[in-house]
Amino acid sequence: MRQVSNAPKAGQLALIALGSNENSIWGDARETVQKAMLEVAALSRESAEFSGLFSTPAFPAGAGPDYVNAAMMIYVASPAHELLAQLHLIEAAAGRTREKRWGQRTLDLDLIAVGDTILPSDATHKHWRELPSAEQQTDTPTELILPHPRVQDRAFVLVPLQDVAPNWIHPVLGSSIAQMCDALPDQLCAEVVRLSDPHRP
Repeated sequence: MRQVSNAPKAGQLALIALGSNENSIWGDARETVQKAMLEVAALSRESAEFSGLFSTPAFPAGAGPDYVNAAMMIYVASPAHELLAQLHLIEAAAGRTREKRWGQRTLDLDLIAVGDTILPSDATHKHWRELPSAEQQTDTPTELILPHPRVQDRAFVLVPLQDVAPNWIHPVLGSSIAQMCDALPDQLCAEVVRLSDPHRP
């Protein structure tokens, strides 16, 4: 496992969370995530890091079949907004449509972090980070928020990220991926079931 610092190498490190709970043109959910990992890796300026695959309940509860989730670390030179646009193109290639928030997904690629970048501002990040759960289901940001404002709450993101970047430090919270994962309730982490060890798809 690579020991991660926030120092840039061939560009800035970027953390990506992947998920699918619906068949795509690339196959079933597992095959879709594996294909997407290769597509995301092609964006990296040096060797990408791949997590294992995990099975997790749909979020929120009852929103659909279990997800296949994974995470990656890549290195990019393009700005965060350009990277997000590239991820959206990969989603579209898999047949992703954006009709319902937190509905079933052929492919979901979430940009979790780009180095130490905080976007668009500390105040805006705090607003979305502290948004009550009920409002999360109805309110959607109109701009890119980095790091992802809910990463510290989501076992289905943090557990896979431990495979690739356990020592990455959240630039706002000051906690590592491993520390944020340890802070979650044991029940949430237990719902994230490993399907495979880290490897290149």
